[in-house]
Amino acid sequence: MKREKAQSGESLILVLLLVTLVSLILTPFFGVIAKELGVAKTRIDREEALQIAEAGIDYYQWHLAHYPTDYQDGTGKAGPYVHTYTDLTTQKIIGYYSLTITPPPTGSTIVTIQSTAWTTDNPNVRRVVTAKYGIPSLALYSFLSNDIIWIGSGETVSGEMQSNNGVRFDGSTNAPVMSAKSTYTCPSSQGSPCPTTENGVWGSANSSVKAFWQYPVPAVDFSSLTSNLATLKSTAQSETGGTYYLPPSNASGYSLVLNSNGTVSIYKVTSLQSEPTGWDVNNNAINTSTDYKNRTLLYSNEPIPASGIIYIEDKVWVEGTVKGRVMVAAAVLPYNSSTAPSIFIPNNIVYAAKDGTNSLGLLAQQNVIVSYAAPQNLEIDGALIAQNGSAEFLYYQNMTAVKTKISVFGSIMTYGQWTWTWIDNNNNDISGYATTNDAYDSSLMYSPPPSFPFSSAGYKQLSWYSN
Repeated sequence: MKREKAQSGESLILVLLLVTLVSLILTPFFGVIAKELGVAKTRIDREEALQIAEAGIDYYQWHLAHYPTDYQDGTGKAGPYVHTYTDLTTQKIIGYYSLTITPPPTGSTIVTIQSTAWTTDNPNVRRVVTAKYGIPSLALYSFLSNDIIWIGSGETVSGEMQSNNGVRFDGSTNAPVMSAKSTYTCPSSQGSPCPTTENGVWGSANSSVKAFWQYPVPAVDFSSLTSNLATLKSTAQSETGGTYYLPPSNASGYSLVLNSNGTVSIYKVTSLQSEPTGWDVNNNAINTSTDYKNRTLLYSNEPIPASGIIYIEDKVWVEGTVKGRVMVAAAVLPYNSSTAPSIFIPNNIVYAAKDGTNSLGLLAQQNVIVSYAAPQNLEIDGALIAQNGSAEFLYYQNMTAVKTKISVFGSIMTYGQWTWTWIDNNNNDISGYATTNDAYDSSLMYSPPPSFPFSSAGYKQLSWYSN
């Protein structure tokens, strides 16, 4: 009996030792498991908070689609704006997001949306998503035409170009070349072998350029370029001093000289130069000179208006150095082809700096014409719109010498055919500029000139990042 008791006590001691040993081993293990479970829960909370933050971005993208200029969440008050996030299944609030909306800076369409979110279970874990959205202007194109385009072998285009008609492309580019036509009958004005049936985009460009060709694509509605003239006029008329709305001159038109100090000098043109008859792209004889001769100073060194808009109900010549953001519109409402004015470019138009802070829009109700006496080497910085006509240099018979080079930094939009160069049947340059260089100004897409027409596509996401 004594021996059995001794054996029973020894067994109890061994069990206690075993339990103690197991506890010493498993206690840290359970601690690690608990810690890992806590980390996993935090990860779940972070992921849920991120999804709630993204929901906040999605919500305000929807809000901007319906109210494009409301940056105060419909409250009319400064933010931030806190919203609940509800589980659709349980209808319980499972989190919150707080929105901070930064409106576009002057001259831009880019809105910044910051969404900070957390869950009700763990409000200390927060995720932040920041996204930028912008409405692209129609200056997203380096070149846009409602009519045919012919880019010759000596021409270079930088940036997207599109025609609602057909494109002959023999030059070079670094971006898409698009046509709204699958095939079309090219006219003789596009050179041999026309007239014949060609693809929407065709020509003798090399294979690397042909890789950019796209056709057919949706056409661009040019009526969208004419919708804001009345607004431009009323805005210019409301500017203090009345300097920036110019009624019919009862003379030959007006001359604007943009100055490098951010001002403009305005002249009345009282007489024109003598020059030979020119022919436009529609083969119409133009017997009115494209160059001014005598001018009378009306306003000297006037500051660019706060709106940036100068509206002229007459022909206008524009030249100089652009400092700031300016839109020059030449139009007479309602539109009549016999009274619609054109804009003439007699000299260089350059930006004070090509850094996105300066922009110029030239919006002509009829044509944008480079004048007969323009420099041999001409630079035009800006976005050009010929709403119902063409951007062109006229054809002059027996021109003594073809000009050397024209460079455009910006964008060209023209309802009719466009040309800076005229050639004969042997592909020889006979009028205009021998070399053209069209470089796209990418800042025009989201920071265009004041009141520049926008794409109908609405806001597009430009960037997204989170913490």
